[in-house]
Amino acid sequence: MPVDNFVNRCTTVIRREEQALSGTRSTSVVNGADRCSEGDGVAVESGGTRSEPDFNLAWAHVLTECGASGGAFLRNTKPLTVHESTMMVAVPNDFTRERIETKMRGALEEALSDYYRRSMHLAITIEPDLELDLRAPDHDDEAGDTEEAPVRFIPRKGAQPLLRGESTRTTTPQEQNVSDESLNPRYTFDNFVIGDSNRFAHAAAVAVAEAPGKAYNPLMIYGESGLGKTHLLHALGHYVLDYYENVRVKYVSTEEMTNEFINAVGENRTVEFRRKYRDDVDVLLIDDIQFLEGKTQTQEEFFYTFNALHNAQKQIVLTSDRPPKALEQLESRLRSRFEWGLITDIQPPDLETRIAILQRKAAAEQLLMPTDVLEFIGSRIQTNIRELEGALIRVTAFASLNKEPVTLDLADRVLADLIPDGADAEVSAQLIIAETAKYFDVSVDALSSSSRTQPLVLARQIAMYLCRELTDLSLPKIGQEFGGKDHTTVMHADRKIRELMRKQRSVFNQVSELTNKIKQAAARG
Repeated sequence: MPVDNFVNRCTTVIRREEQALSGTRSTSVVNGADRCSEGDGVAVESGGTRSEPDFNLAWAHVLTECGASGGAFLRNTKPLTVHESTMMVAVPNDFTRERIETKMRGALEEALSDYYRRSMHLAITIEPDLELDLRAPDHDDEAGDTEEAPVRFIPRKGAQPLLRGESTRTTTPQEQNVSDESLNPRYTFDNFVIGDSNRFAHAAAVAVAEAPGKAYNPLMIYGESGLGKTHLLHALGHYVLDYYENVRVKYVSTEEMTNEFINAVGENRTVEFRRKYRDDVDVLLIDDIQFLEGKTQTQEEFFYTFNALHNAQKQIVLTSDRPPKALEQLESRLRSRFEWGLITDIQPPDLETRIAILQRKAAAEQLLMPTDVLEFIGSRIQTNIRELEGALIRVTAFASLNKEPVTLDLADRVLADLIPDGADAEVSAQLIIAETAKYFDVSVDALSSSSRTQPLVLARQIAMYLCRELTDLSLPKIGQEFGGKDHTTVMHADRKIRELMRKQRSVFNQVSELTNKIKQAAARG
């Protein structure tokens, strides 16, 4: 199955994911593994005993034959045994198993049958520890202290290079470190919860990650804030970095890129800027492209950057809060280029997906949550994932601080404070800032200033946290509301307050009281 065979790829992925969701087995036998073909070309030793090839060598042959066409999932596999016409192979998780079974089965079994000279089938089993084992470096005792390269999939002989002109280039450790630091390690495909609202966007992101620059270029994912666009963007970047050699990934918010360009113009460093975004990148991930609206000079620069990348078959992935046609303040030539590839949206999650998100979040945070409480939270918070997870943190923090078990009654009390009457009233960043300033007895100007006095820092961080939880504003937009703060400042504030709410009753009470005041103020209009 060629890498660039993308016809109906997303439709196929979606259909297979739907089938996988209905299954709960950890081990599956593929395509009639209980059948066997007797003696098809298998060597027989004197005395009539079958001489089977070593299954490790057989699987190595399969990887050589199918590595390039099978995507990166084959890296995390391990052959376990062969029984008659069936080889059992271990994978680290259900996600990898589903991908191998639904997208690679035919090619793998064909290569396996070719090696054994008889019809062979696969049985896939899950071994969670395998992922850690495969990621750990293997050291040869006789090889000294030489550091080995990361494990990569083995490309098929004669396979085309991933990106034109990049097949022999060696990425320096410095370049690799820069790419890694720009991506959030918490956002991967493995922990992305798939539902009807985001299934197509997820499938498109996986397809692009498996063969960047080959199809769907550019890929544009749009939707309201807090629905998972940024998660997919980072996950795509991690996938490419983990499974492909010599590919340079750059993640950047539109705000950050715009600021870099303005500084480059002012300091006469535009050549350096262009080299960074055109020559020194193979996969460019740009978040919140809508912030290019109204920035004429930056739009022109990005137009030429887009053309340079696209002409070189380098992958471009964009996110936005609206589809291209709705970005009315963007130049028409940019909007038309955004439509060259694939455009897909993400919608607010349905109840089933919201509960699955809460279950995943609770497991990641090692929180014991009764099912009825998760269902209750999922039914009360219907807007976006960020607010959904914020409600979960509220409930668990309240229970921890008060040393109470997490019950439906407790969740009802906490969320009643979070969502009082008038919850449907619109909450703006300006309202949050004004109410926070009033609550902490500081001025609005001071809250948006650069002052680092401790009471003011806490008040500012709480206000930023509430903007994340109670509005649909993106990180850069929230930063703008606080005197032009960088989006990373907002991210830090959000993490800091979440942590303090779990540890300090005073902070939890302040956030709860302030939330109630903001909701009441919004209801009054």
